[in-house]
Amino acid sequence: MPSSAESRSTAPDAVLTPQARGLHQALLAMLAEAPPAGDRLPSERQMMARFATTRITLREALTQLEAEGRIYRENRRGWFVSPPRLRYDLLACLPFREMVESQQRRAETTLLEAREVPATAVVARRLGLVVGAPVQRIVRARRIDGRPVLYVEHHLRPECFPGILDFDLAARSLTDLYRREYAIRVSRVGFELGSTVLGGRAAEALRAAPGSPAQRITRINHDQNGRAVDCDDEYWRHDAIELTLSAAPQGRD
Repeated sequence: MPSSAESRSTAPDAVLTPQARGLHQALLAMLAEAPPAGDRLPSERQMMARFATTRITLREALTQLEAEGRIYRENRRGWFVSPPRLRYDLLACLPFREMVESQQRRAETTLLEAREVPATAVVARRLGLVVGAPVQRIVRARRIDGRPVLYVEHHLRPECFPGILDFDLAARSLTDLYRREYAIRVSRVGFELGSTVLGGRAAEALRAAPGSPAQRITRINHDQNGRAVDCDDEYWRHDAIELTLSAAPQGRD
């Protein structure tokens, strides 16, 4: 696994004021001697005293480090050292738990919602339904090594998965349920990727401030007959994953 430092990018110093640029370097030196990933940094008041700086300058430097993926903030809990990013191979299509545990990390899931709802215009378009048609909505929050990193909303075609809401959806993989209980195999996946910010419910689930940066991954799954059977909207803390693709190269002239 690449080291935490190798998976971080550094934005240009020019975006910082001179005072914040110097503090940014001082904080980097502090992080080099910091406790293990996931540990809490000193409080902002303590850092202001240590570096003889103002809250405005400190926040500017901390926000820069957050953008670089070196630290993260939990709402009302403070700043923490970011752990190494999880390698997320889009084409491998591994279930969350399997992906996390294959990298010697610990995976946990909390079920937030499981019910039938009317399809929104976006969900209806993705699944080839009429707006307002019933879909099964499953919302889960997922953690890596105890840290909440992923808020995901699933929408399923109910005729494909009757009774699926009665299963233990915190413990069971949807991919496994599809195969074992419904004889449905995902044979084609469409992805949409984009940067976004966390809305209220996602931010609350991830213990982040609303408006915090996030990576959005939308996935539309098709079964062995080419039918769109479900779609997922994943909202990841932006420093939690490193997207990769593993594919056989195509021939080139």
